[in-house]
Amino acid sequence: MPLINRSTYRPKKIYQQEAHLSTIIPARLKKHPIPNYTRKKLELDDGDFLNLDWRKKEKSNKIVILCHGLEGDSKRTYLNSCSDYFYERDFSVLAWNYRSCGGEMNRLKRLYHHGAYDDLERVVNHLISLGYTEIALVGFSMGGALLMNYLGNVSVPKEVKVGVGISVPISLKSSADRLKAFPNVVYFQNFKRTLLPKIIEKAKQFPGAINLDLLKKVRSFDQIDDYVTAPLHNYPNKEAYYTEASPKHCLHKIRTPCLVVNAKNDPFLGKECYDVSLFENHPFVYFEQPEFGGHCGFSLSGQRHSWADKRAYNFVMKYIQKTENS
Repeated sequence: MPLINRSTYRPKKIYQQEAHLSTIIPARLKKHPIPNYTRKKLELDDGDFLNLDWRKKEKSNKIVILCHGLEGDSKRTYLNSCSDYFYERDFSVLAWNYRSCGGEMNRLKRLYHHGAYDDLERVVNHLISLGYTEIALVGFSMGGALLMNYLGNVSVPKEVKVGVGISVPISLKSSADRLKAFPNVVYFQNFKRTLLPKIIEKAKQFPGAINLDLLKKVRSFDQIDDYVTAPLHNYPNKEAYYTEASPKHCLHKIRTPCLVVNAKNDPFLGKECYDVSLFENHPFVYFEQPEFGGHCGFSLSGQRHSWADKRAYNFVMKYIQKTENS
């Protein structure tokens, strides 16, 4: 049942069917305006903080938490579009920025990573403390991995009704290997432009915490994970990080309705990110594999919003409506 064998995303244009064009064009050329957010700083129990960007519907108890991708923030085009789609349909929206994202370096000796679901747990608990009872989670790329790790590793509160992950690296090692291959390595170079300066800034905050000599040798994501992510966040090595932070290793524990959408032509995702055996007998997690869509692409000709926005909303409403009507 949880395998969705026939996707409704069937684009006609050539650029929408090509892996790299369908990834790059929506991200670079189709700019969706940044919503009118109100930013509030959430002070954390460990002495750090998260920047939360809000859009509130005063008479709605429904809220969607939007989780951005690697080296993204709350104002990326794909998140802007998704934010508008839900907000225009009576949802409050919370787009949160991970530690060190959103234009402000965090305080502690840690950054963000795929396994940092403790911060999503803090955000969810904050919303519950404010009285929200209908909470949906929607994440793109790394954000999808974060929400799946959250759903699979914590005692999920009853207020969290549903999750949707778009273009999710279910296996981090598989994704890292895929991004070492030509021409996909170009994407790593793009991430590197902003990620390395951020790591260097963190190293200046905490002298000796990061080996800057090793950082000069970085040519791939797995080297960053080996030299920075694993040691900075108390993993024994990158292999341990890949095991513990890959959603495939906790997916069997998820008991909240969840949809994962991975396009078959996604240049970021390796073979293990399409392991249907993880889903075919799963009672809660649905897996959809459109033929096309690239990575966080899924554009629709002549339309403001992507197919992913609409698919996420429609899946969410199956469970929000059930809750409201029960």
